[in-house]
Amino acid sequence: MKNIVAGIETSKKNKIIGCCEAVISRRLVNDTRAGRKPFMVLIAAVILSLSACGGGDTLPLPSEDAFYIPPIPLPPGSPGDIIKSRSTTYGVADNSAHNMWQVMYRSTDTSGVPVAITGSVIVPSEPWAGTGLRPVVSYAVGTRGLGDNCAPSYTLADGFDYERGFINNLLDEGWAVVVTDYQGLGTPGAHTYIVGPVMGSAVLDMARAAMNLAEADLDSNAPIGILGYSEGGGAAGWAAQMAGTYAPELNLVGTAAGGVPGNLQRVGEFLDGKLAFPFLLFAAVGLDEAFSDLNLFSYLNSDGKELLEKAKDPDTCLTRVDGLGLFLGNVFKSMEAYTTTDVLNTPTWLARLEEIKLGKSAPSAPVFQYHALFDEIIPLDQAKELRESWCSLGGDIYWKTLLGEHALGILQGAGPSRKWLKDRFDGVSNESNCP
Repeated sequence: MKNIVAGIETSKKNKIIGCCEAVISRRLVNDTRAGRKPFMVLIAAVILSLSACGGGDTLPLPSEDAFYIPPIPLPPGSPGDIIKSRSTTYGVADNSAHNMWQVMYRSTDTSGVPVAITGSVIVPSEPWAGTGLRPVVSYAVGTRGLGDNCAPSYTLADGFDYERGFINNLLDEGWAVVVTDYQGLGTPGAHTYIVGPVMGSAVLDMARAAMNLAEADLDSNAPIGILGYSEGGGAAGWAAQMAGTYAPELNLVGTAAGGVPGNLQRVGEFLDGKLAFPFLLFAAVGLDEAFSDLNLFSYLNSDGKELLEKAKDPDTCLTRVDGLGLFLGNVFKSMEAYTTTDVLNTPTWLARLEEIKLGKSAPSAPVFQYHALFDEIIPLDQAKELRESWCSLGGDIYWKTLLGEHALGILQGAGPSRKWLKDRFDGVSNESNCP
């Protein structure tokens, strides 16, 4: 279970993470064998681990850290230019195996307006021993929540991050790993959760920023791979589709995207009234932040307005007690409980959802797209349609289904996606299985 919570070497954190890892591993393995839903097992395990072990929080929270406040106005520049940076630790004060920097960089919002986003650059301390230039993976994280304190640049530095083990596996290959916080996680404003175009630009501009960070000593011609699952799969898919026009100078050799929410209208219909309904709430907030004409507040009833205020709390994170409470308090609910109108079927919302439907142009580099057969959060059929669309447009796509549900998909896909990226970095041709 080391892919869920990585071990921490300091005595205090070793106790915390060791305890959390034991709790999560025991629950996920035993309860899944007993036939319980892996997704709810994972949520329950996180709750138990937080209550039994405590959290990290040895560094200032982003909501209390001036580093996350961008200058006004932003300095002139281009997407990927660094606004500010600082050296930090990769979870452990005496960790000499990796160098990590937190950066704030320029990107663009859905209107093309410059915006400041934070992120992380992590580079192994050992010199690159492979052939050619050290590869770079722009890693797109999955759902954290909506609050500033969910920012992965904080959780990775603090050492309490549920995707740290996956990132460690990439670093063990000798690759540099860069991780965007996305728009609104850490920095002011709401997180544009699941809004593909702005997530895609954040992922690509994070790679640009890494090349612009002199201390990281990464070559601008280095081969770049993109990897993400769930929300991160959507971000990775959009980055793959946008790269040829948005960031053509990047040497992108391939993208591994799992559990991709490519058609948000279909995903929303699938989630409404279901176990994972809170993700639909997150998406409504993210869409509203990205597109001012959606005006979510005008559709909310009193319960919806109250919930929206709670969602703005900086601790609305799935790995923090407040965020978990908000999430679990809304399972199996529906949008009609919080709105006066069926917001997802209004003309303005439908038009925006169609606008950000993934698959309207082919990625410029190979893609490994994978999805869990029994995914209860992001429906398989819309993922198949994305694959068919990319293939029909000439995309170089390798498709794979995994025998599991959503929470297991990230575990089952970690090894194959890493191997697939390694083949791309080694110059091996992708084996497309487009129909």
